[in-house]
Amino acid sequence: MYITAYSSALRASSSSYRSRIPCSSLSSSFSSLSRAASSPTVPPPLSAAGQCRSLSFSSAFRSLRSSVPRWSHGVDWKSPASLRSQIRTASPVIQRFHRNIASMASENAFKAILTGLPKPGGGEFGKFYSLPALNDPRIDSNAFRSLLCTTEKLPYSIKILLESAIRNCDNFQVTKDDVEKIIDWEKTSPKQVEIPFKPARVLLQDFTGVPAVVDLACMRDAMNKLGGDSDKINPLVPVDLVIDHSVQVDVARSENAVQANMELEFQRNKERFGFLKWGSNAFHNMLVVPPGSGIVHQVNLEYLGRVVFNTHGILYPDSVVGTDSHTTMIDGLGVAGWGVGGIEAEATMLGQPMSMVLPGVVGFKLSGKLRNGVTATDLVLTVTQMLRKHGVVGKFVEFYGDGMGELSLADRATIANMSPEYGATMGFFPVDHVTLQYLKLTGRSDDTVAMIEAYLRANKMFVDYSEPQLERVYSSYLHLDLDEVVPCLSGPKRPHDRVPLKEMKADWHSCLDSKVGFKGFAVPKEAQEKVAKFSFHGQPAELQHGSVVIAAITSCTNTSNPSVMLGAALVAKKACDLGLQVVKPWIKTSLAPGSGVVTKYLLQSGLQKYLNQQGFHIVGYGCTTCIGNSGDLDDSVASAITENGTVLIFYIVAAAVLSGNRNFEGRVHALTRANYLASPPLVVAYALAGTVDIDFEKDPIGVGKDGKSVYFRDIWPSTEEIAEVVQSSVLPEMFKSTYKAITKGNPMWNQLSVPDAKLYSWDPNSTYVHEPPYFKNMTMNPPGPHGVKDAYCLLNFGDSITTDHISPAGSIHKDSPAAKYLLERGVDRKDFNSYGSRRGNDEIMARGTFANIRIVNKLLKGEVGPKTIHIPTGEKLYVFDAATRYKTDGQDTIVIAGAEYGSGSSRDWAAKGPMLLGVKAVIAKSFERIHRSNLVGMGIIPLCFKSGEDAETLGLTGHERYSIDLPSQTSEIRPGQDVTVSTDTGKSFTCIARFDTEVELAYFDHGGILPYVIRQLIQH
Repeated sequence: MYITAYSSALRASSSSYRSRIPCSSLSSSFSSLSRAASSPTVPPPLSAAGQCRSLSFSSAFRSLRSSVPRWSHGVDWKSPASLRSQIRTASPVIQRFHRNIASMASENAFKAILTGLPKPGGGEFGKFYSLPALNDPRIDSNAFRSLLCTTEKLPYSIKILLESAIRNCDNFQVTKDDVEKIIDWEKTSPKQVEIPFKPARVLLQDFTGVPAVVDLACMRDAMNKLGGDSDKINPLVPVDLVIDHSVQVDVARSENAVQANMELEFQRNKERFGFLKWGSNAFHNMLVVPPGSGIVHQVNLEYLGRVVFNTHGILYPDSVVGTDSHTTMIDGLGVAGWGVGGIEAEATMLGQPMSMVLPGVVGFKLSGKLRNGVTATDLVLTVTQMLRKHGVVGKFVEFYGDGMGELSLADRATIANMSPEYGATMGFFPVDHVTLQYLKLTGRSDDTVAMIEAYLRANKMFVDYSEPQLERVYSSYLHLDLDEVVPCLSGPKRPHDRVPLKEMKADWHSCLDSKVGFKGFAVPKEAQEKVAKFSFHGQPAELQHGSVVIAAITSCTNTSNPSVMLGAALVAKKACDLGLQVVKPWIKTSLAPGSGVVTKYLLQSGLQKYLNQQGFHIVGYGCTTCIGNSGDLDDSVASAITENGTVLIFYIVAAAVLSGNRNFEGRVHALTRANYLASPPLVVAYALAGTVDIDFEKDPIGVGKDGKSVYFRDIWPSTEEIAEVVQSSVLPEMFKSTYKAITKGNPMWNQLSVPDAKLYSWDPNSTYVHEPPYFKNMTMNPPGPHGVKDAYCLLNFGDSITTDHISPAGSIHKDSPAAKYLLERGVDRKDFNSYGSRRGNDEIMARGTFANIRIVNKLLKGEVGPKTIHIPTGEKLYVFDAATRYKTDGQDTIVIAGAEYGSGSSRDWAAKGPMLLGVKAVIAKSFERIHRSNLVGMGIIPLCFKSGEDAETLGLTGHERYSIDLPSQTSEIRPGQDVTVSTDTGKSFTCIARFDTEVELAYFDHGGILPYVIRQLIQH
């Protein structure tokens, strides 16, 4: 079940679509609504034309949520640096919204259930659309309790979709038929029905935020050139952008690391940061949280998350889509949120409802209690493996059961965070008393928490585990006894390849022996004992296979969880007390908290000094190593790992151990082929051991000050020890003071001077921000659908090609086309920065497409690296150079792939890049949810091989020329229809066209989602 962030306001791009849109009469649900009301309030049935979504639309109904005061802790703010008291509302578009919001209740088809929510002391919090007032047994079974009913109906996560549909039901963007589909979820979800969804807000980080703001600025220019009102290009829902992806670990093991790394961050990214600051002023309803504040998802959890909105007296659940796949972390707070591509988020910002396939929901029951010494990280890696095996792609996962009471909110957020790794759209934890306690801990006011509880209880969205619980209806069920979870890691190349800690040494040796793959390095037996000796700053040093060269406490997955952060500090303290140190100074150790709160409680506990003694100094407040911003290894270490420093010839399989969420090869660092995900305490333990080739149950970690061996059990804290430190060290005032200060920015950010113009002045010489070519030569007439004729295969892939392979975020290799481009423009190698930081420049990102140094292209017959074969000449070229030659010669290209194509981060450049290279279609066994929709959004055709078929079974080598037969009229194309692909060798096969909704076909007709939005805004 696939979710796409596309508009359901329009089901078509021409009048021919209208007849294809389902228009149904009201069901029994609405009859019961009429009976529940004191007087008939449901409007009479519309005509067929009126019930259907037409092509035209009124800006008055693009969003129920325009520019509104900030909820977070009573602070109304836009850009933290400016401390403006309100988000500006000068836009004529937003003013029109304000004029219409007051009348929306009367326009709503469900105004009969608009109910007041009383305050305990008198008055009311506001009004809300009451789900119980529908009195529909398909929503909950209260009406049948007397009949000893043992099950509830709608999952909590589906209730959020239902409430949104009811609240936004104007029989235009959202119809009564859409509401009926959601109410009837148990029957409709297996049928892949399409519904609209309007998230309450959008969340961005800077790697994806910069290209999003670039696109918005470029769209303003396009509107201007086509005679439209450029001010229509403004976010119509609250947008929060947290700058957290730019800091790199250039300086580590230093008391001055935070300041030094931030200074380097600003030196490299001053232009990008200035551009984002311009955007925060030029666009309404956009808040930018400056660098050095924390990781976007931890800031969202601790501060930005509302749980319940109160907008103009209307209460409704918080919901969010974000341009980072780990937006799902907020699901742990009971807020429905998931990741989308940047281009999809831009459409949502501009008032386009999301079109999504109504998902199935997997009920995941938790029981029991975690064993002593087992961490939340161990739990999430276990859950990830279970759900990956069960198969939850495109589904919601909803957690419930008696074990919920044993999990802190931070533990839940850890599990929710890794939804992309287990493949689900959401890993949802409904709000309960634990949620309310966390809201108070993190500084939300008592009045706000009271409002949240009252609303959710009144709307049957609150779980009270002190009351008897009925089984809820789910699409499928899983169960985990928490007592069965054991300490573990995941790796060496995928997050769902879990390894129990006690089996780690044996698994490592198996990986050395096995053929190259996700669990193999194919190191010959005679080479497995190899030792690379070198000099590290005058000190004798050596590396072996499995030597740890990076040990990083990093990533929102874990840094938001006090139990594992303080647990890591206790490991460091116990080691120091025993005289055990990280004795290998060439191990790059680092600590990157997700917010300033972490620093406060580490200092409060008195434990930060022990982390410092072990080399885990704080290096910055951002994602760092988890996204590949691990910085350079020392030259001597790099030379010891590789042959003469080339990353394509390895002497040693070096290891990184990190508390992250992704460990695909080439992501963490180019020189660490083995990358293991572990809890922060285990990161410290492996840094002390210096190798992953160790059995912690039997082998000593090192020698203590008394000359005796020190074992893992000697330094591992108990669950009770950790709980005591958490209880005494994590205090509400820490959250309040941290987020009060966040609105003040920092000196370097505040000193950035930016223009006030609403249209951006593009600098053609900029290597960071460049005007993209998406709208050049654009006219008001859609180009229509395109097939493919005699295309060459640009790349031929196997399974699990990730967005890191397609569009790497890490360092720019010195010999790459992107490096050549930068050098030609006078940029020194030391100033290359990363691909992620240069996503505002299409010239660099096109050159960085398929530039991952570990990418495996079958056309190269076993050779690894970012090159391909130019089929007409047989030359081996960089992918960019080959694609350029094809484009120059007027030849189309396609990509062939295996299963799970596009898995990993929700990276819009993984679709934009191939489009700029001239790729017209991708034929794969299966696609990751977000990436498939991104391809459609950029006008690339996604095709799936038929079940049981792939390139190998069909005998395709990639040296053929391919033609894809698509109708010339979009009205003749159906979602999921069969398409014939033929080759110049006479082979022909059938694929499934993965346009999953009518809306996607409309976008394809327009050449992509952004041209579509521009044309609609101009026309209406």
